[in-house]
Amino acid sequence: MVRSFAFTTQGRLHSKDLELFLMPTLLADTNLFLWVDLENPTPEETHCFLEGMFHFHPLSIEDCVQVSPSPKVDEYQPKEDDRFSPYLFMVIHAVDYSRKDGVFATRELNFFLGKNFLVTYHVVPLKAIQMAEELCQRSSVHIARAPDRLAHTLLDSIVDNYKPALEELSMEMADLEDKVLHNLSTDTLNQIIQIKREVLHLRQIIGPQREVLARFARGEFKLIRAHLVPYYRNVYDGLFHISSQAQNYADTLTGILQVYLNMSSNQTSEVVKLLTLITVITTPAMVVGSWYGMNFKNIPEIEWRYGYGLAGAAMILSTVGTYWYFKKKKWF
Repeated sequence: MVRSFAFTTQGRLHSKDLELFLMPTLLADTNLFLWVDLENPTPEETHCFLEGMFHFHPLSIEDCVQVSPSPKVDEYQPKEDDRFSPYLFMVIHAVDYSRKDGVFATRELNFFLGKNFLVTYHVVPLKAIQMAEELCQRSSVHIARAPDRLAHTLLDSIVDNYKPALEELSMEMADLEDKVLHNLSTDTLNQIIQIKREVLHLRQIIGPQREVLARFARGEFKLIRAHLVPYYRNVYDGLFHISSQAQNYADTLTGILQVYLNMSSNQTSEVVKLLTLITVITTPAMVVGSWYGMNFKNIPEIEWRYGYGLAGAAMILSTVGTYWYFKKKKWF
């Protein structure tokens, strides 16, 4: 699906769902800027817009179409034979957290940011895109006055969407702590490992993404106007805070795992201790029973009249004596 919008420099919607043949004319108008959103486009649509219309560099198109494991930003300046205008290519990962299965899912969003155009490419619907589209069409704010303003709005929305995900994760960790203290099981251990893996995945995404936004916050790119750099810096600060939270969550999960292992070890030690005590306490009875269970004719006690009773008494007294000794030593 392809959505396209043309906005004036005052942030008002000029036209939408544009015909392809009109776009070069609109791009040539310095009083307008164009936003084209490609959502799960067909190969023909991808080729038509990225190559045929905007003539982007083949490397950026390849990175856009293929799944990028890590966020990145590249600046492309045209050479002699290039037909594209200067632009920034950026890969950002939005996050989606489902409490139902406890898995972080990242959704890739690709930006092509030029002086008077913004092209976004994504495979699945994204909340940030929908929110920005609604705001732009209302014309109640000035985010649609320029591509760098709109790009900031999208990045800010993506970072804000991390917060509910982290709140959900915090609830999951609170449940885990309660389970570890009251219900030691293999399922609990598997859940700890699963969430720990997801937090690691989240940190692997946030780390490079933070580096990408840091370049914007430092004002490295000429396509980002100087008066908007503080706004990008604010987005970077928000992501830095989220990164710190993810690190704290990783440390907390390590602590929870350590508590689980310690409690599991203590539980195993108690079982071994109990079995050892049972074995030691019953050992005297087993010795006496084994000794008098050997029915050899030359055993002198076999002729005793009260031998059976004496053997039974010896077993009882030795067992009680062993139990009393352990109790006195406070071994249980």
